[in-house]
Amino acid sequence: MGNRDNAIDYAKKLEGLCMRNDAVSKELYQQYGVKRGLRDENGKGVLTGLTNISEITAFKNVDGKQVPCDGQLLYRGYDVKDLVKGSKNRRFIFEEGAYLLLFGELPSTRQLNEFRKIIADCMEMPTNFTRDVIMKAPSHDIMNSMTRSVLTLASYDDHTADLSISNVLRQSIQLISLFPMMAVYAYHAYNHYENNDSMYIHRPDPNLSIAENFLRMLRPDMQFSHLEANVLDVALLLHMEHGGGNNSTFTTRVVTSSGSDTYSAIAAALSSLKGKKHGGANIMVMKMMEDIRAHVPNAENESQLREYLDKILNKQAFDHKGLVYGMGHAVYSLSDPREVIFKDFVERLAKNKDREEDMALYNNVEKIATELIAKERKIYKGVSPNVDFYSGFVYDMLGIPVELYTPLFAIARIVGWSAHRIEELISADRIIRPAYRSLVDKKEYIERDAR
Repeated sequence: MGNRDNAIDYAKKLEGLCMRNDAVSKELYQQYGVKRGLRDENGKGVLTGLTNISEITAFKNVDGKQVPCDGQLLYRGYDVKDLVKGSKNRRFIFEEGAYLLLFGELPSTRQLNEFRKIIADCMEMPTNFTRDVIMKAPSHDIMNSMTRSVLTLASYDDHTADLSISNVLRQSIQLISLFPMMAVYAYHAYNHYENNDSMYIHRPDPNLSIAENFLRMLRPDMQFSHLEANVLDVALLLHMEHGGGNNSTFTTRVVTSSGSDTYSAIAAALSSLKGKKHGGANIMVMKMMEDIRAHVPNAENESQLREYLDKILNKQAFDHKGLVYGMGHAVYSLSDPREVIFKDFVERLAKNKDREEDMALYNNVEKIATELIAKERKIYKGVSPNVDFYSGFVYDMLGIPVELYTPLFAIARIVGWSAHRIEELISADRIIRPAYRSLVDKKEYIERDAR
């Protein structure tokens, strides 16, 4: 990459100019009525679009006032709680949800079987793609590898720029099918070349679900239990969509509105999701739990745990950010419905894996942190654990390496991105172009020799 050391020295020398000339005080946002992050002081998002795809409820209207309530997440009008309960622990929960989000209706048995067959048919990489693209320049950052793979797939598509709905739908289905392979194969390449471990490239089984194939392709012996696959299936369903306002979905709609192709839009969404503020929260929960175990002699002792969590909140412990990761959410108030649904599956898996002691720690942290945050912070809408509080723990129990935590999020969320891209193409006819207020006064030009 050229003389990198010179570039580093140069950047460090001039960093101060950026810090001085690009800084905008928080007070100015209030002065001009600009909502930072497109959210007001109470956390309410700026209304920037309309959608039929999903709805998030965190408040109810009582006598003209917004009152916090237990969270609700609807996919095309259907409560995700009902989708999980109605599945009765059968297979293909993710596929059923994907059909619902893409087409707007719950599939019949015949329609689901037909959709599953199409998904299975699309689980095939272009010739030598795994060798020439995925295994070339392997990286510990699997999200970067997936982004590169998605952009490269555009070169194998004769209709990349075709924005007809049938073509975009075809591209979306193919990406949904290929994402698990992109993620797992990229991990195995990294694990082989960078960690000097064995290489496994297992082909997916067309008779298995997305969740089952993920475990099959990841594990050396390709074996998994029904409970393991069921828990992962539910996890994927709960992560596949979360309203048009989350960062990566909004990114998808912004890029789509410009008239760009599917591969570029999804690559942009992947780049957004990999950010620590978006898709990496469960990794931070896992690191925090490791830190708690290392510093609390008896994690079952609530007073010791409370004392250490108080230090974390007051920036005296862990990463000194003052955050208990996995607690609270930008939208939900009293509860995150995904966490409420997921917790039952987490407890079943913990019992099956003899991890009940760890489960007890999570329960205690949840209880104590909720109380401490409510006391220490001025929370206008309540605080509760979100789905990321438990998802990393589940992935750990499933033997999934941490490098695949955020890619798993992407394997699920590609469905939501695809649904929103299609809706944007059908319903919107205008490029998304928000306004920024300039704070710069006009300056007189200074001749170069006089500077």
